[in-house]
Amino acid sequence: MYVHIGEGKVLKKSQIVAVFDLDFSSVSVHTRNFLNKAQREKRVIALGYNLPKTFILTRDNLVYLSPLSIGLIK
Repeated sequence: MYVHIGEGKVLKKSQIVAVFDLDFSSVSVHTRNFLNKAQREKRVIALGYNLPKTFILTRDNLVYLSPLSIGLIK
């Protein structure tokens, strides 16, 4: 099964480790540190130009920033 994560991008469901809401999860210093490190290591892929609402962690250790909210990802 495939999951649409925004801006025409789809991932295999088996590749997705977790989906996080940025508003709630970025409150934690640990999450902010994780995202900063991923960005420094060029593992962050921004989907589109809109403000991201969600980040998706994949098995290949990539982080996708999605403009879709968790409620819209199916």
